Amino acid sequence: MLRKILIANRGEIAVRIIRACAEMGIRSVAIYSEVDRFALHVKKADESYCIGTEPLAGYLNVYALVDLAAATGCDAVHPGYGFLSENAQFARACKERGLIFIGPDADVIQRMGDKTEARNAMISAGIPVTPGTANLANVEEALTAAEKIGYPIMLKATSGGGGRGIRRCDNADDLRRNYDRVISEATKAFGSADVFLEKCVVNPRHIEVQVLADHHGNTIHLYERDCSIQRRNQKLIEIAPSPQLDEAQRQYIGGLAVLAAKAVGYTNAGTVEFLLDSNDRFYFMEMNTRVQVEHTITETITGVDIVEEQIRVAAGLALRCKQEDISRRGYAIQFRINAEDPQNGFLPSFGHISRYYAPGGPGVRTDTAIYTGYDIPPYYDSMLAKLIVSAITWEDTIKRGERALRDMGLFGIKTTIPYYLEILRHPEFRLGRFNTGFIEQNPALVNYSNKPRPEVLASVIAAVMAAHTGL
Repeated sequence: MLRKILIANRGEIAVRIIRACAEMGIRSVAIYSEVDRFALHVKKADESYCIGTEPLAGYLNVYALVDLAAATGCDAVHPGYGFLSENAQFARACKERGLIFIGPDADVIQRMGDKTEARNAMISAGIPVTPGTANLANVEEALTAAEKIGYPIMLKATSGGGGRGIRRCDNADDLRRNYDRVISEATKAFGSADVFLEKCVVNPRHIEVQVLADHHGNTIHLYERDCSIQRRNQKLIEIAPSPQLDEAQRQYIGGLAVLAAKAVGYTNAGTVEFLLDSNDRFYFMEMNTRVQVEHTITETITGVDIVEEQIRVAAGLALRCKQEDISRRGYAIQFRINAEDPQNGFLPSFGHISRYYAPGGPGVRTDTAIYTGYDIPPYYDSMLAKLIVSAITWEDTIKRGERALRDMGLFGIKTTIPYYLEILRHPEFRLGRFNTGFIEQNPALVNYSNKPRPEVLASVIAAVMAAHTGL
């Protein structure tokens, strides 16, 4: 088993990995920029080291992080998600220094990070993909290909991800206008100017499957997650399992995900993402070669600790479960609590958290790195916390989500909590009928009242009274 792990990340996911290490008897090493000096992951790790004054540069410095891991006696590095988590150069640098990278092999990361390469691999494995192209030489080639495929099309950065480097084009004028824009965005964000075209599946359902694979030839899936509730290709609410699939579809897509992982020699934790069109046809979209933000809801319905399994696999151990051992129980929903103001165009709302208290009770989990008095820096992602709720039935899970969202006290900034309450009240959501166009189709969801609801006001009054009386 591993003895000491450097966590090449920050915030909530760093805290999550630190907790897994603590349960496994592994020492954890945190890193932080100067603005993160008082962050929770810094407080919780066994050791913490400053990586510079710049907010981002230190988290992205491959060789400085590898040197630090070696200097502090670590035998492995966990990249979390974001930053260097899908950076093949980072994985190779770890291996060169004799460190274990907790993730797949660098060649697999590189292959699956190149979306055209990933498409080719899936085609070879017999997995359905949407009609598309190889990397494009220029806008004229793009226009010719788009006419053959048929509009609308998606113009995508080959190395893109996280909703960046992607534009929908409904006609030739859109394609001309967006071509240089996507190349510029891709170059800045991913260091590559390569782009390609894919047929746009209009308002699909976004379904992804969690897979685990070890170095002993074992590959399993942990069922699917529905990530259709998203805004501008950024996920907001995730659900496991999808309330929109029947059992036959569930088994089919799980089998496809396992086949995809085996086709590229995948090891560790990963996610295979699919689009499901209005005719119930699945298409491979991409593979994420890391732990996902929404891994929490899969853990909730299956009881499998995905981060712990990542560490075990990296240490050379076999998976503790076979496919027939994996069962699921009920439903789970994850809400990404973002520091954004939905009533003001979702503008960021960074600043001082004057008071925070987490919801509790049966079937409620909160993964976060914030606390009362914490100042949210404006340099990173706006997600403050992940609120996860679960229950046996879909209806009860929604009710628990409403209760938990109202229970969460987060003051001093604007958040997406009221917006999510409106989504939960929407009849189509409650019926489990929604697709990736749900947010755009319901712009009135942001028109909620700013007045506190009675139950929220009561909670605030009780908290203030307790603070003053010491009760």
